[in-house]
Amino acid sequence: MLQYDVIVIGGGPAGLAAGIEAWKEGAKKVLLLERDRELGGILQQCIHNGFGLHHFGEQLTGPQYAQRFIDEFEELGIEYKLNTMVLEITENKDVHAVSKEEGYQIYHTKAVILAMGCRERPRGAIHIPGTRPAGIMTAGTAQRYINMEGYMPGKKAVILGSGDIGMIMARRLTLEGAKVEAVVEIMPFSSGLNRNIVQCLQDFDIPLLLNHTITEIKGKTRVEGVIISEVDKNRQPIPGTEVSYDCDTVLLSVGLIPENELSRDLGAGMDVHTKGPVVNQAMETTIDGIFACGNVLHVHDLVDFVTEESQKAGKNAAIYVRGDTKNTGNEVHTRAGTGIGYIIPQSINCEQIDEDIKLFMRPRAVFERVKLVVTADGEVLKSVKKQRMTPGEMENITVEKSLLSGKEYKLLSVDVFEGE
Repeated sequence: MLQYDVIVIGGGPAGLAAGIEAWKEGAKKVLLLERDRELGGILQQCIHNGFGLHHFGEQLTGPQYAQRFIDEFEELGIEYKLNTMVLEITENKDVHAVSKEEGYQIYHTKAVILAMGCRERPRGAIHIPGTRPAGIMTAGTAQRYINMEGYMPGKKAVILGSGDIGMIMARRLTLEGAKVEAVVEIMPFSSGLNRNIVQCLQDFDIPLLLNHTITEIKGKTRVEGVIISEVDKNRQPIPGTEVSYDCDTVLLSVGLIPENELSRDLGAGMDVHTKGPVVNQAMETTIDGIFACGNVLHVHDLVDFVTEESQKAGKNAAIYVRGDTKNTGNEVHTRAGTGIGYIIPQSINCEQIDEDIKLFMRPRAVFERVKLVVTADGEVLKSVKKQRMTPGEMENITVEKSLLSGKEYKLLSVDVFEGE
């Protein structure tokens, strides 16, 4: 059985950053396993710019951002295997994997970093009525067709869902000569970044229909059109509001699902809101020595934050391998309070805090001129004013080390207060 200090599962931006940081922290026997044919993950098909503003202080395309980490990975000589599918992780950290080149392999490691990313929600998850013709696909599939395979998915499209990939593909299709009839969003707000609403839709005069959804897809062998209806406050179609649109393509941008089959099979505690593992401030799951980062943990808006989080996971995995962690049991649990959907991390070990704690969260609704308030067992620790918060943009607030270190709090809560 092959022995390693740290095994990273996933070769996207999260896995690359985690593996590099684990190596720099002293874990010299690091192995990364990736099921695709190349490193870089989803970034390889994201040829638009806007990546790296936070981490590198400059605008890069997805492949450029990924290549910087791939180059460093190879310069450090960190081992990785492509076209390798991880099948199972056992309780004693045996990683079972299979590949065409090496067949069935079992690797033993002292720590595992889960960095499998996420996948798109398909049509079957949203129950659109109508026929099942060709021309219905996720926005990410269309992105790969155009940017990597050189195929146009259609000439006239309707996009369901205002996620970032959907809006980016509205612009991409337009630039390639297709006509995007509309981006249709069932919620009263967009689920993507505001900059994408401006740059991808408004700049190209593409309508964004809020409080609307597709109620029927027409066509037998190929999509011929859709029926779009307005919805009420309960997100139910309103009779009499139906409008027919001719199109040959329907793209779905209706949410992302963290890839956590391995995490669940391993028995890691899962968060019902993020659909990812429960972690502490070290990015360690409820299973000793198993860490998680990136979109497998919670869906991010910006890859820069994926990198920051993954570096923390890699660093702490190496510290765990050295045996320098302290498990005192003195933990404070975080709670998503009023107006907040979830908080990462879900717990903080007050004896392990070696730096300020950054809490990541996603608002439940659109808020204007509010205050984010952090309380510990009812005691206000800090508050931050926010001019605007939306579910499409992840928020974060830093809780200074001095406010928590050595304390015996039980519950840390973040709430939104309006009109402050």
